[in-house]
Amino acid sequence: MLRRLWLIFAQAVTAALAVIFVLETLRPDWQLPWRVSVPVVVPVVQTAPSGAQPTAVPAPASYADAARRATPAVVNINTTRERGGRDDRVYRYFFGDGQGGRSDPDASLGSGVVVSGDGYVLTNNHVIEDAAGIEIVFGDGRRATAKVVGTDPETDLALLRVEAAPGEERVLPVIEFGRDEDVHVGDVVLAIGNPFGIGSTVTMGIVSATGRANLQLSVFENFIQTDAAINPGNSGGALVDVAGRLIGINSAILTRTGAASGIGFAIPVSTARQVMEGLIADGQVVRGYIGVETQDVSPELADAFQLASRKGALITGLVRGGPAERAGVKTGDILVAIGESPIDDSSAMLNQVARLKPGGQARLTLNRARQRIDVTVDVGQRPRPAKSRRRAE
Repeated sequence: MLRRLWLIFAQAVTAALAVIFVLETLRPDWQLPWRVSVPVVVPVVQTAPSGAQPTAVPAPASYADAARRATPAVVNINTTRERGGRDDRVYRYFFGDGQGGRSDPDASLGSGVVVSGDGYVLTNNHVIEDAAGIEIVFGDGRRATAKVVGTDPETDLALLRVEAAPGEERVLPVIEFGRDEDVHVGDVVLAIGNPFGIGSTVTMGIVSATGRANLQLSVFENFIQTDAAINPGNSGGALVDVAGRLIGINSAILTRTGAASGIGFAIPVSTARQVMEGLIADGQVVRGYIGVETQDVSPELADAFQLASRKGALITGLVRGGPAERAGVKTGDILVAIGESPIDDSSAMLNQVARLKPGGQARLTLNRARQRIDVTVDVGQRPRPAKSRRRAE
């Protein structure tokens, strides 16, 4: 009896399913009772814990808040120059022949960033170099003259200070500083400046690379590369993150036509802060010096010296009587470490030596005739150059 009832039940279910299948296939427009709307549940994206792989987060629809925070602190800089003060061949190499419609060769436009409430403004050295007069134009139209606090041609940075009129109280918008360690390839960034003298302009791009060096733009190079549009007049302006924090000072572009070509360079905020603090405290940036000339270890040199690695800086020259020569360093040595810091190439060596404190000592690890040796060098102070290595707006 039970078996018979089970067979009847199974046949009924089969028949019902067959009917539903036919109706779903042939009459999808009918409002059938078993058709109900099921809400789609979208999971909330949570921030990944420390050490875990980050979860993709949709980009914001607008960067207006970041621009609103940072733009008031970015100023226009108008300068007048002594005639013949600029190397036009270098200018044309980096920015083409155009000057944004300006025909006066003695006038120049650039940008700057207000970094303190008492009137300090960071910009590029090449923006104000050889300037006979400097005028700051704020976003609200206020104008003020500025004086040069100090310059650092080897990083192409300069610090200005706004001169307030007697009895005038000036409230200045100040940018917030970001951190180098928070800057990653692929991050969205905004470039803010005064391109072609048309006024405050914001462009958007991403961080294309970090740590760019060997570009022959300045002595100490550790550039942030970006594809945010940077044009003549943007030099000295701000590169900011999506929170409006300063991560770099826009410095140069590579172009053959004068137009932005998606390859721009900014000086990292850590370098800008270091230079700013040095110029405020001493009027100059004090750097270490050991008196060597170096070059990178090429594959050919690695084969010739039978080296297992191309890392290090080959000593090609010594300053006579300099710290390195007195310590026993020889031409042909390969500098592979300074203290506990390994040296990958000559650019890294230059930056590492600059961080040494003059008057102190440093341990140099050298590869000499395929043997590792250590020498102790008395660190000197790097001489100040007379001029920057390049000038361009």
